[in-house]
Amino acid sequence: MHPATTVTEHSAGPAREACPNSAHDRLCVDHPCQNAQMPPHPVDLAEKLSLFSERWSPKVVARLNDYEIKVVKVEGEFVWHTHADTDELFLVIDGELTIQLRDGNVHLRPGQLFVVPRGIEHCPIAKGEAHAMLIEPVGVVNTGDAGGSLTATYDDSLK
Repeated sequence: MHPATTVTEHSAGPAREACPNSAHDRLCVDHPCQNAQMPPHPVDLAEKLSLFSERWSPKVVARLNDYEIKVVKVEGEFVWHTHADTDELFLVIDGELTIQLRDGNVHLRPGQLFVVPRGIEHCPIAKGEAHAMLIEPVGVVNTGDAGGSLTATYDDSLK
């Protein structure tokens, strides 16, 4: 469990800890922060990507310690943003993705990855549909400090 304040009474059952993730405003009962075990089978990324069509809306497919493995479909230009407290890993599965940086662009093809260092302003862009895997700490918001209409809601329904 994460270090947090233990809640001694909870109507849903045994005591739970308050979620340390600032993106959550309630006690987490069935959330990954409670270290739920993953099913004993491989995660098929192509299958997970076939289950949704939304663009720029990352879906959690697995957990690794305090990190989430997400898949996302992208097309067009995202928003310029930064993540002050964390690096962000992009691994292209299908299509092509460009990570625009203020001092140059990084072009990615399937099988290539790039880590955007914490605090570096960036803007992903894809001319056609591209599929990618992201690895980020629990609670990272896709639009970082920019916010706006492309901010995705937390979705671990594919896990």
